[in-house]
Amino acid sequence: MPNLLDDQITQQIREAFEGLKEPVHIFFFGQKQNCEYCNDTRQLLEEVTAISPKLSLSVHDLDDESELARQYNADKAPTFVLTAKNGDEIVDYGLRFAGIPAGHEFSTLIHDILMVSSRDSGLSQQTRDFLKSLTRPVHMQVFVTPTCPYCPRAVVLAHSMAMESPLVQAEGVEATEFPELANKFNVHGVPQTTINDGAGTVIGAVPEANLLAEIQRLVAA
Repeated sequence: MPNLLDDQITQQIREAFEGLKEPVHIFFFGQKQNCEYCNDTRQLLEEVTAISPKLSLSVHDLDDESELARQYNADKAPTFVLTAKNGDEIVDYGLRFAGIPAGHEFSTLIHDILMVSSRDSGLSQQTRDFLKSLTRPVHMQVFVTPTCPYCPRAVVLAHSMAMESPLVQAEGVEATEFPELANKFNVHGVPQTTINDGAGTVIGAVPEANLLAEIQRLVAA
């Protein structure tokens, strides 16, 4: 099978990955049937993680390894989970992506890897302090499409917030691969961030303060 990444893109990624600080491990969950993009997503992750020794990948079946899938809250195929690897310890920050990170979303994958490797969300101190003080869970699903240039910013912001609290989980969702879920939350344009199963919604790639305000509203309700 030919490579998905050409030599020029691979070299650009290699240069970006010179900034990797700490190891990152990616869990990939696929299915043998009814998963159009599983093989391509797996191959893409294999090619990306092969670029740096600080990156590792494990491949799992959503059905055959259902207990592990539950542990990492993977309920769609394909899904991948970005985690920090500290020696033998895996730290799950709650970063998920359901679907293939193609088109503009490929930059989300690269940015997430760099962010997890740095162990730094890059958020303001005010946002960090609030997220660390959370006492109620927050689950964000950011609906995106590969052709949307504004979507990566929305996914990265949600993933950044997940890094700051064990009560926050953030999942990028490729809307065209999971149309039933997109329809459930009335996704008519992307990016759309749905919070706590539809209790809150943010449309567009909004600034950090706007997403924080919506989360604050929900947890205070």
